[in-house]
Amino acid sequence: MSGFDDNPFADPFAEPSIQQATRGSAQNGLEEYDPFSTQPTVNNTTTTVGNAGNPPTYVQPVVGGGVVSGQPAVVTPTPNNPPTYTPSAQQQVTTAEFQRRQEELEKKAEELARKEEELRNAGTAGARQDNWPPLPSAFPVGPCFYQDINVDIPLEFQKIVRMLYYLWMFHALMLLLNILGSLGLFIQFQESSTFGLAILYFFIFTPFSYVCWFRPVYKAFRNDSSFNFMVFFFVFSAQLVVSIINAIGIPGMGSCGVLLGISCVNSPGVETKIVGAAVLVVAAGWVALALADFIAITEVHRIYRSTGASFAKAQAEFSQGVMRNEHVQNVTANAASAAVRNQFGGPTTPGGNTSSPRF
Repeated sequence: MSGFDDNPFADPFAEPSIQQATRGSAQNGLEEYDPFSTQPTVNNTTTTVGNAGNPPTYVQPVVGGGVVSGQPAVVTPTPNNPPTYTPSAQQQVTTAEFQRRQEELEKKAEELARKEEELRNAGTAGARQDNWPPLPSAFPVGPCFYQDINVDIPLEFQKIVRMLYYLWMFHALMLLLNILGSLGLFIQFQESSTFGLAILYFFIFTPFSYVCWFRPVYKAFRNDSSFNFMVFFFVFSAQLVVSIINAIGIPGMGSCGVLLGISCVNSPGVETKIVGAAVLVVAAGWVALALADFIAITEVHRIYRSTGASFAKAQAEFSQGVMRNEHVQNVTANAASAAVRNQFGGPTTPGGNTSSPRF
């Protein structure tokens, strides 16, 4: 009954057992109790020690054996010197590329100096010595033209001029192969007209094609001449038409073309088929040549339009060239003087007497 005798509104903390537990917790430092006291405690405080003129020293606590040491650790600052520079692989490659380009520029400069020296020597010595065609010294006929693409032609046009020169050589080769194909036709079918015309074409068209269209385009790129461009376009267009006719191979026209080769293949006999196959090979060459001619004239026309040339400029160059010609000047002067004499002095008699002028 003692439990019923207690006051229900009494202070619960007045019990002796609760007061004893409260005093024990306060004495043992309950507020600073750390359940992880088995692990070392690290003080993260960093102290900076330094004085004027010296770099600061960083002091950090040292943890050892789970117990915080009282002695601070001194960290010496790193020196202020920059790290040693070592070029990377990309930088080395770039340097090598620059050196290579510099060597190329030096070579080009030497080549330009050599060309200038050659031109200077040629101007001092007079006209340059002809070197084309490259005939031996013992040959009775010497070279007729001077040709040096590396010296005469600007660097940006040397490729197209070389292509045209190789194209002219291709024309000469096809004319020679046309003779061989016509020889087979002459042996097998007695085609004497085709064989004779093939020989005539070789000896006429080979030099004429060089003089009539390669030399004009050579001088056109050398001197930036619109008139020579016009001559090239006119003659080379005819050359393109001739190449197409040769590729067709009309019988009796002197060319081993497709039609003539097909007719030979369709003829009976093994030998005729062999000759027809040879003619078809030549015809394929003519087709390739006609295609190359078309590409060449298209490329030259594109370059011609990009240089700002025109037909009016070609006319002006032609008139200036005609008037600067020494022979034309002499003929014009003689014609003018004769006209003046006839108009004012009358015709001269064989005895030296002149008739009175008639007005």
